[in-house]
Amino acid sequence: MRFYKAQHQFYTGIDLHARTMYVCVMDHTGSIVYHKNLPSTPEAFQQVISLYGTDNVIGVECIFTWYWIADFCSERSIPFALGHALYMKAIHGGKAKNDRIDSEKIAAMLRGGMFPVAHVYPKEMRATRDLLRRREYFVRHQAELFTHIENTNAQYNFNAVLQTRKMKSSTYRNTLPEQFSDDGARKTIKADLFLADTFHTLIYSIEKEIKAQASVHDPHSIELLQTVPGIGDTLSLVILYEIQDINRFPGVGNFISYCRLVKCAHESAGKKTGGGHDKIGNVHLKWAFSEAAVFFLRNNERAQKMHQKLVSKFGKGKALSLIAQKLGRTVYYMLKHNTAFEPDKFFQDGIAEPLA
Repeated sequence: MRFYKAQHQFYTGIDLHARTMYVCVMDHTGSIVYHKNLPSTPEAFQQVISLYGTDNVIGVECIFTWYWIADFCSERSIPFALGHALYMKAIHGGKAKNDRIDSEKIAAMLRGGMFPVAHVYPKEMRATRDLLRRREYFVRHQAELFTHIENTNAQYNFNAVLQTRKMKSSTYRNTLPEQFSDDGARKTIKADLFLADTFHTLIYSIEKEIKAQASVHDPHSIELLQTVPGIGDTLSLVILYEIQDINRFPGVGNFISYCRLVKCAHESAGKKTGGGHDKIGNVHLKWAFSEAAVFFLRNNERAQKMHQKLVSKFGKGKALSLIAQKLGRTVYYMLKHNTAFEPDKFFQDGIAEPLA
């Protein structure tokens, strides 16, 4: 957890919503000099900034509406701090809670150096990252449609004739409705296939746009990531855009924790537990490295031998998690030192054992 420690003349806490924002400006002595509910517009906020100048840090909790205010501050060289929503328990834990109280708490946390900060993703890469996340959403829905087709085949006992490996072929998919004699079942399959084909067209156009943008942002890092067996076009893009800059992580432990690849122990009075707070971190990187661990084992004899040793010791699920963690550590050092994947070094080094 990182806190905002810089000192300023004024500290502005904003309880931000889609249409309104409650603004609290506190000076360096702790006195509130401005406290008012305003519309969430650049014009309204500019009036506040004009009163107190740029020696004024702006603090906002990390919710979906923060983009515009971060860009507003960046364009005017005003310090901006994005609060980590899961760490800001001082706001949500009080007996009384409303927008006025929350904005004052944010300003007080900024002034006291106890404001937990999240990463402010740069504007120039933000839209492409969000488009990549949207692609993931569409792919999952397409997979649900294919799963429903398989389930419908099972209901009518057509499992023997369904060839799931050919589902990517549109010619093969078009033959599936004809095996159902019932008009309703046939219509169900046709509806699923229509939506799946629509998703396919949409996903293809999104991938084309993302690859064009990635070639501008950081083509070299993509090439490095794809030297890892199991990391192809899609996973390399997800990893690149979710990391953004590997140098923002001071150590490999910070990185794999952010990727949700390790559990942090909780300790009190000499007693340790396995920890919790599994939702703190980046779910997209967790997914990417978990997928990479599965693909890493395909047609990879050395990886399969490593996997078997881990399975015999920890079980199948934990073994894949440990390989995903190992891949996360490897990617960190690859990007940090600008080096390609080295198979001999990967298999020579041991794998860190999980927490008890």
